[in-house]
Amino acid sequence: MKSIASNTPIIHNKCNIDSMDCNDLYLSLHSGTLINSDGQDGGQIFATVARYKGRLVMVKRINKAKIELTRDVLMELRNMRNLEHTNIVRFVGACVDPPNQTIMTDYLPRGSLQDILENDHLKLDWMFRQSLLMDAVRGIYYLHDSVIGVHGRLTSSNCVVDGRFVLKLTDFGIPSLRKSSIDSENKYKLLWKAPEHLRNPINPPTKEGDMYSLGIIMLEIGTRAGPFDEERKFMDTDQILDCLKSTTTQPPFRALIPDESWSPEIKDLMKRCWEETPSDRPTAGTLHSTLKKVNKGMSSGGNILDNLLNRMEQYATNLEALVEERTAAFLEEKKRSETLLYEVLPRSVAEQLKIGKSFDPESYESVTIFFSDIVGFTAISSESTPLQVVALLNDLYTCFDGIIANSDVYKVETIGDAYMVVSGLPIRNGITHAREIAVMSLSLLEAVKSFKIRHRPGEQLKLRAGIHSGPCVAGVIGLKMPRYCLFGDTVNTASRMESNGEAMKIHTSLNCKKILDKFHAFEVELRGQVEMKGKGSQTTYWLISHNSMEKSNF
Repeated sequence: MKSIASNTPIIHNKCNIDSMDCNDLYLSLHSGTLINSDGQDGGQIFATVARYKGRLVMVKRINKAKIELTRDVLMELRNMRNLEHTNIVRFVGACVDPPNQTIMTDYLPRGSLQDILENDHLKLDWMFRQSLLMDAVRGIYYLHDSVIGVHGRLTSSNCVVDGRFVLKLTDFGIPSLRKSSIDSENKYKLLWKAPEHLRNPINPPTKEGDMYSLGIIMLEIGTRAGPFDEERKFMDTDQILDCLKSTTTQPPFRALIPDESWSPEIKDLMKRCWEETPSDRPTAGTLHSTLKKVNKGMSSGGNILDNLLNRMEQYATNLEALVEERTAAFLEEKKRSETLLYEVLPRSVAEQLKIGKSFDPESYESVTIFFSDIVGFTAISSESTPLQVVALLNDLYTCFDGIIANSDVYKVETIGDAYMVVSGLPIRNGITHAREIAVMSLSLLEAVKSFKIRHRPGEQLKLRAGIHSGPCVAGVIGLKMPRYCLFGDTVNTASRMESNGEAMKIHTSLNCKKILDKFHAFEVELRGQVEMKGKGSQTTYWLISHNSMEKSNF
């Protein structure tokens, strides 16, 4: 930043216009990215910034040798001071004494809309762009309805942004002072002018011309590029202006609108602003009301800060419901996880592991264990595809799982075609473990009789089962994929009862038969002596049926 005579008053004459004392005005120079004199982007010029009564103001020199304070001039100045709107830069005053004739307006720190759009480091989402566009439309709507009546010099460099990212219009009004200013505008700025004003530059500015210029600004906001940016890749500014002035081109020459710039509704409004016949263009009021309908999600204030505050308010309003929804989803997911955990481990064991306690192996004096497998499973597997085998086992054990859910039992595991179930642990249930396993075994055998093999519907599946009662030890083995395992001779004996049994029969040990006798509800048939590996000769029985009207004497 450069400064010139920053401590020296630039005006020593008395020049009070609308209470503006030029002796209080100090000048400094700040650089900004603007458009240079030959109409090319990227040039650097100096915007004049001054401090007036502790307030930063923008200073624009009036290139006029002498200013007569006529009644018309004074009325124009007073009308400017009376303008008050969120999207209009406030007029501070003017100094009319030579050689420092100047117009002062509020200084906005964010620079022009053109600066913001060309700043690649500033991310502009569509809500941000809609806010800027609505601010520009509201500003024009206010001007057209005010005593000023028309802007006449609307470009993106005459739209400035304050610290709250509210866009405001500037460089309008006071035609008596601006009339003799630099009328030879640079060619680049002519790209915002309506074609009828390019053809007849001496004609006064019109509201319809402002709407055309506003359409160009809409294109800039949507593309973050200058006017006619696509055309300027293969045409110079003079060629573009000649095409705009032409009355023979059909359809009239207009800027290209990229597909990704705006929504179809806003693109249509933009095209309407560029209509060749000025009366066909929408008024500022029509454009304002239409955009409000298109941008229903925006707050009534419409500027970026108001929209952010509105979003925060909506978020706060919905936060409690959102938390409740997420909490419910979390609890539902937790419930599903716990259900799965309880399928892998007994509930009492899982509860201890969940709270961080270790589960020590536990001895049980009496439990009943069930083993079963499929007779001829090896032959079935060899004649079936792996997918068919998986489907068979899944169908069978899904059926079994549904049946055992009605009994006080715990499924220990399935290995291939083997199915292992126990009762009496981890929750002890006296001697009813034998009854639970016996009833369950008969139910499984009955279910197998009606079970259909999907890929071999004409073949009857045959189950072989064995049960035995006795002591055992149970514990959790491993940290990854922990398993609840049973240990002891009772497990081995139950497995031998199954392997020495016959198809579609339940092989029962003497220990289990003695417990079942106490219920007086089971029909058991003596099989006789059976030689078992590692056990020698054992007296075994066949479990035949169960009488639901049981009587117990214990």
